[in-house]
Amino acid sequence: MSDQPFRSGFVALLGRPNVGKSTLFNRILGEKIAITSNKPQTTRNRIRGIHNAPGAQTVFVDTPGLHDPRKKDLNRAMVANAREAAVDANVLALLISAKDGFREDDEIGLDLVRNREQPSVLVINKIDQILRPEVLPVIEKAAALNLFKEIIPVSALKGDNVTHFVEVVTKMLPEGPALFPTDILTDQAERIWAAEIVREKIIRHTEEELPYSTTVTVETFEEDKDLIKIRALILVERDSQKGIVIGRGGSMLKRIGSEARRDLENFLGIKVYLELFVRVQKEWWRNPENWNQG
Repeated sequence: MSDQPFRSGFVALLGRPNVGKSTLFNRILGEKIAITSNKPQTTRNRIRGIHNAPGAQTVFVDTPGLHDPRKKDLNRAMVANAREAAVDANVLALLISAKDGFREDDEIGLDLVRNREQPSVLVINKIDQILRPEVLPVIEKAAALNLFKEIIPVSALKGDNVTHFVEVVTKMLPEGPALFPTDILTDQAERIWAAEIVREKIIRHTEEELPYSTTVTVETFEEDKDLIKIRALILVERDSQKGIVIGRGGSMLKRIGSEARRDLENFLGIKVYLELFVRVQKEWWRNPENWNQG
């Protein structure tokens, strides 16, 4: 037996929208738990993923992008979600983009790090998008801030240096027993995850036409021995948006459903019957029950 103490705790992945938090989260876990797209603010809620290793259990928390919230209640809730994750975490991991370096909107994340007592690391993601010498000025600027115990360049997309990041933050966790069973990857309810998978396909396929004006709720999630039946409702704000989601002759809705079902079956390991319906509900975001917080 190892004489090293067992460590466990939470690592919050923080940063402005589109720096690759969800991609890093999925890379660490080796499964698609968090939805991803090239649109800002894809992640709306905190998602916990459980990484088990000899002598440690590290719970990574994917968070909504830190941004100046607009007037919508949903945006304020998203930012509050990220801030709460920082308060609850044992280690803070602030992500920035290697290509962009520090931007003005990174200041929200930097302020979180400054005002918390937990150890922090800076993750410079997307190093695959630049030449390696180009990351050096970003590292130098980060070091001059004197806020981080470690500065770690990674490529979440390609997996470069991700194992090293996991090892670094795991060593910063307190001693303690495992917080979750070792045979689960996430504590997120399957019906919430199913709704998010459908929403990801909508975001990916409607491009600029419908980036944030939709949400998905799972009305029924019935499990049998060899089949899971899911009925999901897609809410939009206007009739024109409903037409975009359905598509000509139902083609878009069929495409969204087919791709979502494939991802669900791959993760759940069982055949899935997925029914999708679209409804217009003006200002659906005013009702917190539509935010899929789980």
